[in-house]
Amino acid sequence: MSMMIVPAEWLPTKPQPRSGYVAGTAVKRLIDLTLASVGLLFLLPFFAIIAVLIKLDSRGSIVYAQERIGLNRRRGRGRKSQPASDRRKSDAFGRPFTIYKFRTMITNAESKTGPVWADASDFRVTRLGRILRKTRIDEFPQFWNVIRGDMSLVGPRPERPSFVQSLAKSIPDYPKRCSALPGITGLAQVKWKYDTSIETVSRKLQYDLYYVNHGRLLLDLKIMAATVSVMARGDGAR
Repeated sequence: MSMMIVPAEWLPTKPQPRSGYVAGTAVKRLIDLTLASVGLLFLLPFFAIIAVLIKLDSRGSIVYAQERIGLNRRRGRGRKSQPASDRRKSDAFGRPFTIYKFRTMITNAESKTGPVWADASDFRVTRLGRILRKTRIDEFPQFWNVIRGDMSLVGPRPERPSFVQSLAKSIPDYPKRCSALPGITGLAQVKWKYDTSIETVSRKLQYDLYYVNHGRLLLDLKIMAATVSVMARGDGAR
């Protein structure tokens, strides 16, 4: 797997051992709790404005909740693995949890299609939803997921159980991304676009695996800074 997709200035200057930072060290957890708590506190008035705009724009709930796959806590603990058929399918690759987002689609958007990837001209996305997605503002409620311990500020984006099961069959290395706590933003999110095909998933997986193996505080800070830049340019849904 080539690492040339990662910016040269982000690469370590010399070989380094695999980092345990992304697995949930005390330092990473402290940073997550501090920044997520401060973020929620200062953004609450802004959340109220977003809530009103969502209600004015379309009918439905303000916050959208969905099951996602989180950290695989079985990895690296010496436990004998069990066949996926012996466990709940949704728990085969990581611990399921409920993720929260500002609603950007019409109500019951997948009632006729089932789980599908969104595209640039997706008719299901509301007018306000397009703005929220481009600026990544729709992800702000996930500060609560960070405080709960379901997610980190930085890490591979969590995916839906049905997609995880499907992608794991097509891309053998895909389950490895569950070795890190999922994040609100990540290296793949600031360097690539939303998933639209197996090809884009495979491309983004290279970023995720690089982060799983080399994630450190300095890399997290660089990803956070790059995320702010993406939000300011409105490139979140590119």
